[in-house]
Amino acid sequence: MDTALANKHFAGTEYYGTDFIDMRAEVGLLTRNVKYQGDPDFSEPNQYGATIMLHSDGDDTSKGRISYTELFNCGQAFKVGKYPIHFHMIGYVSASFVRGNAIHQSYNRATTIHGVHGLTI
Repeated sequence: MDTALANKHFAGTEYYGTDFIDMRAEVGLLTRNVKYQGDPDFSEPNQYGATIMLHSDGDDTSKGRISYTELFNCGQAFKVGKYPIHFHMIGYVSASFVRGNAIHQSYNRATTIHGVHGLTI
């Protein structure tokens, strides 16, 4: 994309003697055509959002293809295994992928894999 940003964005470095503060922010598009989200009223105050978990007996029977999706208010704080996107003990999954997603306001790690091989992220 080679068009100018719609809003002004500051980037600079402030020096204080020998110390400095580098002030820059990344700018990215967080919205997508598909939005997967936790409950608007319950998720934020309880840090308890929606999750996607893929699991199988480890024989490549599960296929997960998650792409260009916005995940918002997902994951569950302080709970092991409750991540926004979680591939768990599937084994070799060459036909699966996770790409181009926007995961924000997450209450746990964004994408987690356990016992998985050949997954494209």
